[in-house]
Amino acid sequence: MTDHQTTHDAAEDARNETILIWLNGAILPKAEAVVSVYDSGFMLGDGVWEGLRLYNGNWAFADEHLERLFEAAKAIDLDIGMTREGLLQALKDTQKANGMYSDAHARLMVTRGLKTRPFQHPSLSRQGPTIAIIMEHSKPRMARPIRLATVPHMRGLPMTQDPKLNSHSKLNCILACIAAEKAGADEALMLDIHGFVNTTNACNFFIVRRGEVWTSTGDYCMNGITRQKVIDLCRANDIPVFERNFSLVETYGADEAFLTGTFGAQTPVGEIDGRPIGDGRQGPVTTRIQALYKSLIQQETA
Repeated sequence: MTDHQTTHDAAEDARNETILIWLNGAILPKAEAVVSVYDSGFMLGDGVWEGLRLYNGNWAFADEHLERLFEAAKAIDLDIGMTREGLLQALKDTQKANGMYSDAHARLMVTRGLKTRPFQHPSLSRQGPTIAIIMEHSKPRMARPIRLATVPHMRGLPMTQDPKLNSHSKLNCILACIAAEKAGADEALMLDIHGFVNTTNACNFFIVRRGEVWTSTGDYCMNGITRQKVIDLCRANDIPVFERNFSLVETYGADEAFLTGTFGAQTPVGEIDGRPIGDGRQGPVTTRIQALYKSLIQQETA
């Protein structure tokens, strides 16, 4: 489809060809910031990561992002080998080296590091973690509301791979995304193991019905920081909001739908499985939440 877009579409920026990347304590030109083929992240997807966004010279909700990173590292028994303060300083150093002030996005990645042999067992990673920060100039660019397609790929049970974990192992979501593209949509709408509407392959998902904002229970999805901020903003501003199970039938009949994520904040959804949501355009509740979130960002990063 010629007008395909994603929730992470950004305006082209020539400055990204000459960005500097933080890798294991060194700040390097893009071409020199390389990782071994023996790295656990490359070989097995063994690692965790966070995406952070820069507004007005400050990394929004950095403490919460770092808290989630350290919790994820503990869950997979990975010693980051740095403090939260050290990682925040690395972010600031990389930001300064790149001369960035706003409209920038960072991907902070931690893998289990180099393996002595190309096999699975974590004891083969003996040299400590690999830590990288990719920082790019990026301004979200949305030509129209997103089109979603429901896919057979589910967000599964915690004992398989907990969907709350922001891990490098993203194949399930990638396959969901491919299935959605094959169906002529931009991204995938994924269900949980009970068949309730859950999340997309890349973002958290909300609908608006009769003035109420609904999102999934959070049991089977990444509990996004932007997702929680939207829930908190609704509660603080008398917008009825519910974390609950709901079906595709209720979704197709919604007045509005939108996605949340660090990059795009709140992205409107115009169509799901070929059915227009509301009138197919961004709705008034989504617009109000966007304004409330923008004010929160200004307050947080002033």
